[in-house]
Amino acid sequence: MNGFLKELLRLRRGAWEMVASTLIALGVIMLMQPFVMELFTYSFIVTLIGTVMFVIVSHFAE
Repeated sequence: MNGFLKELLRLRRGAWEMVASTLIALGVIMLMQPFVMELFTYSFIVTLIGTVMFVIVSHFAE
């Protein structure tokens, strides 16, 4: 098992912050794209989940 998955399973901050940041970025991209209405529809919830996840994960151990 590689280091990233080990950090996820051990609840380490770095790996989970990367996942949360990726969700936030994905939500913003979904919000700005003009082609698929379903992506636009779910963009807010994806960004919100990423933001809440980042706030929670910021309290994990290094």
